[in-house]
Amino acid sequence: MKKIVRVLALLFVFALIASACASDDSSETAEALSQAQADAAAARAELEQLRAEADAAAEQERQEAEAARQRADELEAEAEALRATAADSEEAAAALAKAEEDAQQARDEAERARADAIAAQAEADAAKERPRYKVGYISLGDLVPFVKLVSDGIKEEAEKFGIELLFCDSEVDAGKALECAQNFEVQGIQGLLNFQVFQASSPEICAALPEGIPVIAIDIIQPPCQISFMGANNRYAGYLGGAAMGAYFKDNFNCDYTAYVSLESTAAGAANRDRMGGYREGFTEHCPIINERVMDGADRTDPALEQLTDLLPSLPGERIAVVAINEDGIIGAMAAARALGRDNDLYYSGQGTDPSIWCDVKNNPNYITSVAYFPERYGTILIPAIIDAIEGTTIAGQLFTPHVLITSENIDEYYTVSDCE
Repeated sequence: MKKIVRVLALLFVFALIASACASDDSSETAEALSQAQADAAAARAELEQLRAEADAAAEQERQEAEAARQRADELEAEAEALRATAADSEEAAAALAKAEEDAQQARDEAERARADAIAAQAEADAAKERPRYKVGYISLGDLVPFVKLVSDGIKEEAEKFGIELLFCDSEVDAGKALECAQNFEVQGIQGLLNFQVFQASSPEICAALPEGIPVIAIDIIQPPCQISFMGANNRYAGYLGGAAMGAYFKDNFNCDYTAYVSLESTAAGAANRDRMGGYREGFTEHCPIINERVMDGADRTDPALEQLTDLLPSLPGERIAVVAINEDGIIGAMAAARALGRDNDLYYSGQGTDPSIWCDVKNNPNYITSVAYFPERYGTILIPAIIDAIEGTTIAGQLFTPHVLITSENIDEYYTVSDCE
């Protein structure tokens, strides 16, 4: 560009010279003009050459720019490909790690299944070698959800151990429980699992059994013939529920509440006395018991519903503590509260944590706590124990189920809660 400017300047100078020389003599003028024209022609030629060079340079620059742009596009494409490859590599690595984890879990499950199969085979072999004992089982009443879980667990374990289990449902009736014992005597049972609720009837039931057979009582003691008791640690279980309720009323209401309602079953004797006494012991560690109302025979849903329906109109307050020997009583109390429009006034704690109460424990903010007994596991304790007793091996006088305090915060750790409305 600078060269082009210089040539234009020269042309301008030549033009000035030609104009100046026009006044000189003609020969000199002609000579100067000729020289100027020659110089001008050379300048024009140089200008054309420079223009051509400039055009060529510009074209070269355009070509180089286009090439640079194309190269940039190629590099960007390569970079994108590299990024995609890197992402694919990360995904592949993650997929590989997941596959390895799944494979390890599968190996672990296979190993556990193998161990279970070996244990099952060992049990089956032992069952083949063991005499086929005949064991009677008196159910408290399989219409009660908790009892049904106990019964199903006992039946399952009896089958595993090759026991001939004679089942008789007392239907929460002392007379029927006695009939069960009398039938078992005729059938020649070698041991008895006795889960009947009327402790006062136990001497008569014991007298009806084959003499000298081992008897394991379930949840309610059965003197004088029981050699062992299997079930709840009633005092401790009640204490757990009572302490949790007392702490709740202390923390939320500063112990300002209307009444303490205890749903009990004195027919259960020591079980009721210890469990509900444990409730009082635990509760009073945090709050005093105020305006206590004891509802006897309220361990079943219908009686509890009837008694609470009669009681609640005389308790107008908004904070009523309701504790129960089992979950059936709590279900009846909740039905009474619902019928009277008092859902928010009653606060509950029950015992057993059977499936009938799971949804309330999980979702009802007024159900404070339940104490789990894991009735489905009773059979795993009872069947081996009664076999040992029949074979003359001394067994422990008390065989307690484990207890866990269950709330809305931890129920999913122990049970699969579903189908809640």
